[in-house]
Amino acid sequence: MKTLALLVTAMTLASSPAAAQSPQFAAAVQAGQVGERYDGYMVFASTPSPEVRRQVAGINLRRRSLYTELATRRNVTVDAVGMATACQLLRQLTPGESYLLADGVWRRWTPGQASPVPQQCG
Repeated sequence: MKTLALLVTAMTLASSPAAAQSPQFAAAVQAGQVGERYDGYMVFASTPSPEVRRQVAGINLRRRSLYTELATRRNVTVDAVGMATACQLLRQLTPGESYLLADGVWRRWTPGQASPVPQQCG
């Protein structure tokens, strides 16, 4: 049960980073300057302001910590947890948000488009 709670905590933290961040960060996400990556971390599609860079680094640090804890409990790699989380994060994009798949191509999610699903999601 504790592993499930940890996964829910990881998903909650990972799924809505803009909600807990500054208006500048939220604007960068909506402008497509910052997006989700296929491995469960956020990355920059363009050069962000120092404030947005700091916030993304903080988000990724918290994600890495949660992924590490869950990986240890499940006896899997941290990368496997991050990639599994990415499957959920990418399904939760809102219109206009950018994302990066393993092919290295930046895309923006648009209404009516199927949710992006990396190859590892099956």
